[in-house]
Amino acid sequence: MQALDGLLAARRQNLETLRGQGIAPYGGKFPKPTPIRETVEAFQDGETVATAGRLMAKRGHGAITFADLHDASGRIQLCLRQDHLGPDVYGTFEHIDVGDWLGVEGTFFKTKTGEISIKVSRFTLLSKSLRPLPEKWHGLKDVETRYRRRYVDLIVNEPVRRVFEQRARIIESLRAMLARHRYLEVETPMMHAIPGGAVGEPFLTHHHALDTDLYLRLAPELHLKRLLVGGFEKVYELNRSFRNEGLSTRHNPEFTMLEAYCAYEDYRYMMALVRELITTAAQQATGRLDFTYQGRPIRLSGEWEVISLAQMLKTGYDLNPEDGAEAMQEKLRRSKAGFRPIEMKGQSRSQIVRVIEELVEPEAKEHPVFVTDYWTEMSPLAKSRPDNPLIAERFELFIGGFEIANAYSELNDPLEQQRRFEAQLKDAPQGGAVRRVIDEDFVEALEYGMPPATGLGLGVDRLTMLLCDQPSIKDVILFPLLKPDSESRAMESG
Repeated sequence: MQALDGLLAARRQNLETLRGQGIAPYGGKFPKPTPIRETVEAFQDGETVATAGRLMAKRGHGAITFADLHDASGRIQLCLRQDHLGPDVYGTFEHIDVGDWLGVEGTFFKTKTGEISIKVSRFTLLSKSLRPLPEKWHGLKDVETRYRRRYVDLIVNEPVRRVFEQRARIIESLRAMLARHRYLEVETPMMHAIPGGAVGEPFLTHHHALDTDLYLRLAPELHLKRLLVGGFEKVYELNRSFRNEGLSTRHNPEFTMLEAYCAYEDYRYMMALVRELITTAAQQATGRLDFTYQGRPIRLSGEWEVISLAQMLKTGYDLNPEDGAEAMQEKLRRSKAGFRPIEMKGQSRSQIVRVIEELVEPEAKEHPVFVTDYWTEMSPLAKSRPDNPLIAERFELFIGGFEIANAYSELNDPLEQQRRFEAQLKDAPQGGAVRRVIDEDFVEALEYGMPPATGLGLGVDRLTMLLCDQPSIKDVILFPLLKPDSESRAMESG
């Protein structure tokens, strides 16, 4: 800590010295026609050049100093000579620290080793850095610190920046593909009077002017389906949704989803669309369809397997969707070979069904897996199969062993939707701050008539994890939710 205090004091002294010389330490506009990488690629010996970036290294050799200037695209070497700048200007550079933002002007040349460099004729301080970059004192190795100080992480860890550039390309690809299919991008409310559209615990807030409680949305689904009622046929939203639940490598309370809805189609259409969305994003972000995720091979090329959840439960546990709670408990205890027994004694049928759904995670395979034939009671917003009302027209897509997408044929029968909402309400926990009521406005919207349709939810964060080979959802969210800093520091010191 004493070493850090010394570095901080030295930088403050440099700041005051520069101010004493009449230099503004936090400058204004500086023309920068192209990123550094493009500037380097356009090299012509002796040509006048101007650029700007962050100073990342200094190497002094008496009357000559070499330095590295970085921006988001790359780096270029600077050469400052006392005989070219004059002793006063050259001496000023001694008070420029690694981490400072500079604008430079000069001429291109190549060093004896062939490195493209700028012979600096003028430099402008654009912003003074008062803290040393992490590797100068203890490094940036602690994962929690990297997430909490993401801005520093981005400075010193180029691979981290590349992940978020890839994420941007993935999102760009999703938008472009949906535009080619004539989907309309829309925005729906992030604060809801009634939580719905997904199962989960919502975040509660309060609007003072209206004196009413509101909830951060669990999902935009019910609002997007209202738009189908209104006459839009293809809509999507790249949305932020919120679940007041735990943190893990695959869950963040605030996350990004793509939700898309198409009239006149069913869930089989969404199987084809989600495959096209993912493979196109993979090509754009990584340039390939076959890669590894955390050491496991993943093949997006070739066949994507389709397996039936209803059949899995029948094969492994002899479970049927019409079984009662006691029968289900007994069958789960005496699983068949290849399926682990599950103890659910004393649980209600609805509790058992929720646990079964959460346990569905196919073994990680090289190829993606569509899990279909969910029980209808697991899918309260999905249409049932015409040949079996106990099975829903739904799939979940698993890649690398975890869920990436969920889709189904949308239930558009208002009477059946009302009945299912009432059943959900009956099973929902009572009391607490959450308002457990039926969204009557949504049911009323269905009564005006919603065309047959299918909807898709695609986890953008998880897709980015997969395509960028990142082990945790925190590695693909710029500012993930963390423990309070004071609590984190107390745990570290303890």
